[in-house]
Amino acid sequence: MVWTWPNVVWRPTRSSHQASNTNLPKAGVDARAENPGVFLCKLFGNDKKITALPQLRLQQLICDRLNPVDLEIGAAEVVCLSGPSGSGKSTLLRAVADLDPHQGKVWLDEQEQASMPPPQWRGRVGMLAAESLWWFDDVRPHFAGFEQQWFEMLGFELRVLDWQVSRLSSGERQRLALLRLLSHKPQALLLDEPSANLDADNTRCVEALIKHYRDYYQAPVLWISHDSEQIRRVAQRHYQLEAGSLVLQGIPS
Repeated sequence: MVWTWPNVVWRPTRSSHQASNTNLPKAGVDARAENPGVFLCKLFGNDKKITALPQLRLQQLICDRLNPVDLEIGAAEVVCLSGPSGSGKSTLLRAVADLDPHQGKVWLDEQEQASMPPPQWRGRVGMLAAESLWWFDDVRPHFAGFEQQWFEMLGFELRVLDWQVSRLSSGERQRLALLRLLSHKPQALLLDEPSANLDADNTRCVEALIKHYRDYYQAPVLWISHDSEQIRRVAQRHYQLEAGSLVLQGIPS
């Protein structure tokens, strides 16, 4: 029997399941070497309760450097956003997350952003910033109550919990910040270059984790990326920010 995720293949052996794809970090093999459906239940829990397919809607959203933005992202859909530095990509995500002043409306299903306090909104529409913030000196307090699979999925051993945050590389911080975000089980994801500091192997692992999270929770995703190959792999739609406006692009072939 063979179980597959994108670019990952598991083939059970007599003694154990082993990942046959060499692109995966060695530390992550054991946690992912099982039926993906079983593993995802362990990773995300058994409390999946989707009563409606979530949709993220931006209606005449106006913020610094941007013209009014109208955009709908369907359940489990990935919309990639690219553009030159300073064009307003991160500003748009911060407005959707209710982190920066803006005009217009943002909806998650029938829930309007303005109808709830910003912290409550950000619990439902989770943002991964390009530079993550850490509130404690050590890693462990950020991940209390987590299962081992959360870390192994992205190539970590559990001893990372005992490290000081100051010891982490930029790539390690980026992967751990993604896990921290997903632990809150947001209904929509705003991702500001989630693999910018990662090598090719870890980039693929991050992409696989995000794919299965959005498939499992049907989460709409707005994803900033400058990597045309990544956009081809993950996106259903791609927009370029040009002169403050969203311009629809073709998906690279």
